[in-house]
Amino acid sequence: MGIGSHLTTVQIIGLSMEPALRNGECWVVRLGAKVSVGDVVLAVHPLRPDLQIVKRVVRAEGASWWVEGDNPDSSDDSRSFGPVDAVLGTLVFRYSPLFRRA
Repeated sequence: MGIGSHLTTVQIIGLSMEPALRNGECWVVRLGAKVSVGDVVLAVHPLRPDLQIVKRVVRAEGASWWVEGDNPDSSDDSRSFGPVDAVLGTLVFRYSPLFRRA
């Protein structure tokens, strides 16, 4: 397997991760990466398996993770659905837009 098989991309949709991640940004995700508290991760929504979400890891919950958005007023996260089991990977870097306005 080449390195490309361990990477994917995700586009941020919505305001739940502002100000760290903004609506419309595109990020590279390292699939299967070791997860630590504070990481921003791509995960599967536990109540909607067809939906992938981007959230920050707050703590471990046994073999699962408690994840929250940085913007609690606009985030559907573990505060409403509990811990997530399926974390796909960690966000590594933003590739679009290359520069952002303050």
